[in-house]
Amino acid sequence: MEKKFDTIIIGSGPAGLAAAIYAERAKLECLIIEKNYVSGGQVINTYEVDNYPGLPGINGFDMATKFREHADALGAEFVTAEVSDIIIEETDRKVVTDQGEFIGKTVILAAGARHRKLGVPGEEELAGMGVSYCATCDGAFFKNKTVAVVGGGDVAVEDAIFLARVCEKVFLIHRRDELRAAKILQEKLFACGNVEVIWDSVVNSINGEENVESVTVTNIKNEKEEKVAVDGVFIAVGILPNSEVFQNIVETDEHGYIVANEDCVTNKKGIFAAGDIRTKMLRQIITAAADGANAVTSVQNYLIYA
Repeated sequence: MEKKFDTIIIGSGPAGLAAAIYAERAKLECLIIEKNYVSGGQVINTYEVDNYPGLPGINGFDMATKFREHADALGAEFVTAEVSDIIIEETDRKVVTDQGEFIGKTVILAAGARHRKLGVPGEEELAGMGVSYCATCDGAFFKNKTVAVVGGGDVAVEDAIFLARVCEKVFLIHRRDELRAAKILQEKLFACGNVEVIWDSVVNSINGEENVESVTVTNIKNEKEEKVAVDGVFIAVGILPNSEVFQNIVETDEHGYIVANEDCVTNKKGIFAAGDIRTKMLRQIITAAADGANAVTSVQNYLIYA
């Protein structure tokens, strides 16, 4: 007889792993489906996490490892597979993957998000050869070199400040004439003597043969184009939810985020959304972990009252 799980968790970032921990503690039969062979989601690419209570300055990979070890110690069951569909039946939810089908009474969508790309020539070709989406991961490779950061939000400004500590010169390229980042971050940025903001400008291409050599930038107000010589480009223009597979299954907003409140309940019975994939004010490790706990609480209520 095919095994039926109380809940199937799709994703093994902080939300998915926290959900696994809470599900195991609640003695629910749960399965975690992860796309990658290493658990942790985006956090594994974070050099330092300094805002998680009790663990200041922890390495992102180490934090992900601790989360996974906690889930393993409680007996959580993992499978590496790519989900292609969820079939909603009267009492069950059938998760279709490239490794077969898994049956659950409920499903928690915790597939996270990914970095938004510029979509310009040279971005894909030079990825890992000077093009990066994580300043804290790769900044050390550009010590005493010149780099560009693309974006104007908190992450872009934080990246520029971080890079200014190790790089000789940092260009911050932003399409508007003012930054969207928090004022305190802007103050720190403008206090950096080796940071230059290129206002009202967009990147048209990233250039280089074996490594990044320059970026081609156009001023959107006067249409003037110039090449800026850099050794690396850090792209920080937002994130995209990994919700494509689920958009015909549950309700999403105009940006692709799954519509769900703090209880993580979606518009489809027995399906819940947790972490960066859902609509929310703040996308951080701590809020993702909290979502995992809330989602399991909602699962328990559903199993009792459905």
